[in-house]
Amino acid sequence: MSAERRDIEATKKMKGLMGRYFTELMSGPESGRKTAWCTSVGPGELLHALGFNVYYPENHGAMLGATRMATDLIPVANARGFSPDICSYLTSDIGSYLKGESPFNKMNLPGPPKADVLVFNTNQCRDVKDWFQFYAREWNVPCIGVHSPRAVGDVDKIIIEAVAKQIKALVPTLEMVAGCKLDMDKLKEVIALSKRCTELWKGVLKTAVAVPAPLTFFDETIQMGPAVVLRGTQEAIDYYEVLLAELEQRVADGVAAVEGETCRIYWEGMPIWGKLSALAGQFAQLKTAVVASTYCNSWVFDDLDPDDPFESMARAYTELFICRSDDRKERYMQEMIATFSIDGVLYHDAKTCPNNSNNRYDLPRRVQERTGKPYVVVNGDLNDLRLYSEEQTRTNIEAFVEQLAEGVN
Repeated sequence: MSAERRDIEATKKMKGLMGRYFTELMSGPESGRKTAWCTSVGPGELLHALGFNVYYPENHGAMLGATRMATDLIPVANARGFSPDICSYLTSDIGSYLKGESPFNKMNLPGPPKADVLVFNTNQCRDVKDWFQFYAREWNVPCIGVHSPRAVGDVDKIIIEAVAKQIKALVPTLEMVAGCKLDMDKLKEVIALSKRCTELWKGVLKTAVAVPAPLTFFDETIQMGPAVVLRGTQEAIDYYEVLLAELEQRVADGVAAVEGETCRIYWEGMPIWGKLSALAGQFAQLKTAVVASTYCNSWVFDDLDPDDPFESMARAYTELFICRSDDRKERYMQEMIATFSIDGVLYHDAKTCPNNSNNRYDLPRRVQERTGKPYVVVNGDLNDLRLYSEEQTRTNIEAFVEQLAEGVN
């Protein structure tokens, strides 16, 4: 018997933490600190060690999706010459810049901070490089990055050395922009903080192994904020220690994220940011908990090692699910399905994000053969809601949960 659901108390602390991060970020020029833009799974530790204010525009992209501002902004970028078929984070963010509208404005803050340098890692996709190069041309600032291998099977020494060499090659330009030399002791300290943040975030996600789960994928997309933008800082660690303690107490008390939980689903693919609340409500009504996802695990970096800074960053940022071959993805999902007692898998086919849509090359059928767990595909997008059918999705999810309930019972 589960206890009555309560809102996660730590969220109040997180909102304050994120608010301070954004406020300090916008005041970079006044503080004398330079601002570096970084892709969300890029070498942020290196930037923190050099004293940059570190800004992650994918976080802004998610905010544009969640607030549904993206729908009006994507066409602005399309009119500029960016295809409607490419990443809708990119088009909504560039549309935001061109139109001068941002969710930050509602926080009484100016729009995203101007970059002094832009640093990308193509471990997610090529679009991040094209995205950053747009701003590099607009502002006449350096755009540098790492070109990571894709469809990787074993992450071997040859791959790690090649990626580590690229990360090291960023240092001279970053030192020039920062106006200081890289302090290796500081880099090791930042990597140790990131490693601890990773361990705590992984612990948060692992609490959903419990039945009933104390949080869901929809909670995690909110709670992951500090792991994305504040890893490498003590503030992120302090927050996740509080959150993890609260969730562990919920597990002990039997507090369920979904009252009367009867089915457990794995979410594969990107969130549908503008529909998270509606989807969370539907699953709650169906007494179904979405307890795990590939997406939220993207910020678990087990391989970070302060004693081996460059090679451990290279390994951590290449071991990602999105970089791996399909056979590795199959094995990973099989492990996750077993660990979280999953009854079925939902694949989100995000129209403008092919790199994070893993239903297109027969993977769902192969995973089903390995695990015996059924699946459903939801067609949509991370930000462009013109590509999402509310009615079709609702009907498909209802039918899928009915199917799962029959199997569970």
